[in-house]
Amino acid sequence: MPPASAPLSVLDLAPIAEGSDATRALGNSRDLAAHADGLGYTRYWMAEHHSMPGIASAATSVALAYVGACTSTIRLGAGGIMLPNHSPLQIAEQFGTLAALYPGRVDLGLGRAPGTDQAAAHAMRRNFTADVNQFPRDVVELMDYFHPAKPRRVRAIPGEGLDVPEWILGSSTFGAQLAAMLGLPFAFASHFAPQMMMEAIAIYRGEFRPSARQATPHVMLGFNVFAADSDAEGELLATSMQQAVVALRSGNPGQLKPPLAGYRDTLGWNERTMIEGFLAASAIGGPARVAEQAAAFVARTGADELMVTSQIFDHDARKRSYTRLAEATGLRHAATRETAAVA
Repeated sequence: MPPASAPLSVLDLAPIAEGSDATRALGNSRDLAAHADGLGYTRYWMAEHHSMPGIASAATSVALAYVGACTSTIRLGAGGIMLPNHSPLQIAEQFGTLAALYPGRVDLGLGRAPGTDQAAAHAMRRNFTADVNQFPRDVVELMDYFHPAKPRRVRAIPGEGLDVPEWILGSSTFGAQLAAMLGLPFAFASHFAPQMMMEAIAIYRGEFRPSARQATPHVMLGFNVFAADSDAEGELLATSMQQAVVALRSGNPGQLKPPLAGYRDTLGWNERTMIEGFLAASAIGGPARVAEQAAAFVARTGADELMVTSQIFDHDARKRSYTRLAEATGLRHAATRETAAVA
């Protein structure tokens, strides 16, 4: 099977498995980041979520500082920071600090969703405005804090003059339009909301305006992978995520549950349809099937990069999933050859 033509990156939601806790989840994230670094993945991103019992990455920049200490070449970033929850200055300072700690290796993905439910969103955003133009204004203000030469009274230190590429995240056409207008790379959340993916890609590529930050369009797509030694094992691993989807859509999110054989057979038509829609951008199975599905997805979408997430209950199985994907697509062999050439 020919390798997928797009670079591969990691999206880690720092899952808290049932019976575990945030301390172990963050330790697992640190271990996964080092593992992905060795395999040759391009980026390691963490996502901002709040009031979610099964996700430990709420303080995203703090978690990135922790996991980044055990990496050497992989890029570190947020996928993403939900900017309406914060002031642009604070985010510029936080990611400026990360860029000072890990020079030339920090990305900043920005989204406009709250990353939580309405109660938690209100708890964070006491002065929330419904102005649809506020997010674009905040993005421009944040970008301005990194500008090295512009005189200003309020300065982001660390941050000013540092190289922190901004990305726009989205699950609709709004983010595509904004990324195109600002000339920024665009990451689409197809790993959980693939319905508007093709339309958003077309808008972004069609309306893209070159900028000093990005000369040509760059599309990164979220992609679920449950890779194992066999198709049956991969399908079993995916049942943890399937249970999480049903729980989330039922308004009862919790810790990531262990895989459950025959889980789909217990579900009704509506729940099965929900899972199929949520996980439409996925590769599930043994190495050959996963490589084929990943290559087909890249060919269909024209993705410039895949941001791979693997919500797998067992940490060692999650690491093996990233290993199997790297091997199946040729990423691990390429990374090994590059390391040997440098040596």
